[in-house]
Amino acid sequence: MRIVVSEFMDQQAVAKLRTRFGVAYAPQLVDDRAALLSQLHSADALIVRNRTRVDAELLAAAPQLRVVGRLGVGLDNIDLTACAARDIQVIPASGANAQAVAEYVIATAMLLLRGAYLSSAEVAAGAWPRAHLSEGREIAGKTLGLVGFGDIGRCTARLAVALGMRVLAHDPMVELHSPMWAQTGAARRELDALLAESDVVSLHVPLTPQTHNLIDAGKLALMRSGAVLVNTARGGVIDEQALAAALRSGQLGGAALDVFEHEPLAAGSPLAGLRNLILTPHVAGVTRESNARVSTMIAEKVGDFLQALAT
Repeated sequence: MRIVVSEFMDQQAVAKLRTRFGVAYAPQLVDDRAALLSQLHSADALIVRNRTRVDAELLAAAPQLRVVGRLGVGLDNIDLTACAARDIQVIPASGANAQAVAEYVIATAMLLLRGAYLSSAEVAAGAWPRAHLSEGREIAGKTLGLVGFGDIGRCTARLAVALGMRVLAHDPMVELHSPMWAQTGAARRELDALLAESDVVSLHVPLTPQTHNLIDAGKLALMRSGAVLVNTARGGVIDEQALAAALRSGQLGGAALDVFEHEPLAAGSPLAGLRNLILTPHVAGVTRESNARVSTMIAEKVGDFLQALAT
């Protein structure tokens, strides 16, 4: 059986797959659509991250495809309906990058609340903004609002509670009597109430027609003055124009965005030039450790699936 890997994967996981299957490991394929499609004619499995579009065109080019492994958890780049119609299994790396994303959320929230860590250029130039930077805020005692309470949200909640934060969460998919609330120490809230009560809001929802621009100008207006917003979910969940306006007006104290409506972020974006905004290139869930965990999980699950088909 043959596996095509179109984006980067931990080399030890690739080597492990090669002991069991033929593997075409070519992470450059994500940027060469024609070459990718040509590789898929005899592929039984495809392993991707978030940039490879697994759509009708790709599936038509892969008549033998039986399984798609996703090195991550978001599935908006995969046509799940088309895969189901072909009986193609889609396997995400659920939970494997939760720690990395949770640490990113807490770290950027602390940085934005404190405000002191962006002063290196001023201090190096001889300025001494001590009085202004003494107005920073501690994270202990603050309220964290989690929009979405899956694996990543729950991991973030545990870190936040350990730091002395109060945690609220909104997720219609988690029932009122679920043990997750007691296990994590989070309190359940409707979205508007969560936004109004939180000092830090962190987004952990998939991008769907229902969540597109979920955080728009109206929702941003509900947030506390000086609150901090962190998005590690999908860029389309936030109205970027509205966010830029809220940051410029001082309504929000800061934001950290790891994801954007269109990636890479286009030059001239309204998000450019904002001092109280941290921008990173979709790496919240990618560390050395999480890449090894995600890659190992997908290598094992995809390999076991193919092995079962062969027996």
